[in-house]
Amino acid sequence: MCVGPLAPKIPRMPPPPPPPEPPEPPPTRDDPRVNEEATALRKRRLARKGRKSTILTGPMGDTAKANIGKKTLLGS
Repeated sequence: MCVGPLAPKIPRMPPPPPPPEPPEPPPTRDDPRVNEEATALRKRRLARKGRKSTILTGPMGDTAKANIGKKTLLGS
């Protein structure tokens, strides 16, 4: 070990960083922002459901056999 003026100097430790800020408390049901988001989500679901109920066929289309052999009064 070197002792004296030629000895290496030990650097000082830097001060510790400040503690992080506490997180924001979670929103409650009484929060107006939560109520607005819930209302918007409900409206989007209703709009999507309303359009979906008018589609009567699946992705393959109408798979029933067409009734083209029997004449009706309008087609005679």
